[in-house]
Amino acid sequence: MLNALEVFTTVVVGLMVGVEFAVAFVLNPILGGLPGDNGLRGRVHGARMLGAVMPFWYIGSLVLSAVWAVAAWHDDGAVLVVIGAALLIVSVVMSVVLLVPINNRSKAWNTENLPEDWKEQLGRWDGFHYVRVAVIIAAFALLVTALV
Repeated sequence: MLNALEVFTTVVVGLMVGVEFAVAFVLNPILGGLPGDNGLRGRVHGARMLGAVMPFWYIGSLVLSAVWAVAAWHDDGAVLVVIGAALLIVSVVMSVVLLVPINNRSKAWNTENLPEDWKEQLGRWDGFHYVRVAVIIAAFALLVTALV
């Protein structure tokens, strides 16, 4: 049963990493290269869609990692799982404190109501997101390492 939990948790976290990596290094650069306000429209839609899904994914990943850490407390890789779960906590705190406020503002944007600093806000979101991606990649790497 523990093996199934370990594999399931690693897959869930790995998929989350893949989505967030794709947002940072594939989707947002593509949207940024579109003409007119098309890129902004895409980012606003993404803020709405992913903003509704990702909280459950982040919290679910954290809960799964915590359950794994407790279930495997006396195993050799438990320390790695605990550190991975701690990094997932960091990613959740970063999300709530740094990224979600910008995301919530941007969900209501359109070409008629853009704040003057909208590009700077998206740039800050991107910068915070790059750091968050690095944090969840590190968490994922620790979980994978704990499997072996």
